[in-house]
Amino acid sequence: MASPIEQFVVKTVVPLGNVGGVEIGLTNAAVFMMLAVVLIVGGLVWATREKALVPGRAQAVAEMLHEFIAGTLQDAAGREGMKFFPLVFSLFVFVLTLNLLGMIPGGFTVTSQIVVTFGLALLVIGTVIGYGFMRHGFRFLGLFVPSGVPKWLLPVLVVIEIISFLSRPISLSLRLFANMLGGHIALKVFGGFVVALGTAGAGYVLLAPLPLAMTVALTGFEFLVAALQAYVFAVLTCIYLNDAIHPGH
Repeated sequence: MASPIEQFVVKTVVPLGNVGGVEIGLTNAAVFMMLAVVLIVGGLVWATREKALVPGRAQAVAEMLHEFIAGTLQDAAGREGMKFFPLVFSLFVFVLTLNLLGMIPGGFTVTSQIVVTFGLALLVIGTVIGYGFMRHGFRFLGLFVPSGVPKWLLPVLVVIEIISFLSRPISLSLRLFANMLGGHIALKVFGGFVVALGTAGAGYVLLAPLPLAMTVALTGFEFLVAALQAYVFAVLTCIYLNDAIHPGH
């Protein structure tokens, strides 16, 4: 049985040469990210091509996605948060598509790479900091100063708030990365049990349906996790953006 970790190895699929002794090429991660972008853009363009008053199925799904993210963003950041709708919507459908592509047999789970999830998290936090200072100036630093607490306690709480803020991109990226990594490892392990028991002999074949049933159940659960983690990423993004819009405690 192949190692459960082998499915997460980034490999060059299209070499493009060497620059300064460093190999340049398209990796499986890059290919699946480009495929995700093509599927998202192509799917949305195709779904909204008619812009019918009475939408068909594809247009209805696109409109449901729009309303779902718009409602989530408004609930977290208010009407003013709608200026960030393109960012939140793009992050949600991008992460969701990458997660679902990773469920295809032989596919590559890009969101199992910490460098990808951390890059997306840095994009979110960078937007929060940039917009916060652009709109509020140094008043944005009020985000780290809780109101209504004794002054002697402020230095400790400010340090805690700063550490909490700086840990956001770490927790945001690790949550997505760990869930996708752990789920796919479990699928690989149970799938390996099915093959191993099925080829071990007549006595062991009778036990093969047990890990097979678990593999089927885990597969369904992983589809749920794929959608849920994209939603959690979007919700936390909305909450963090609300801090940039309303930095006061």
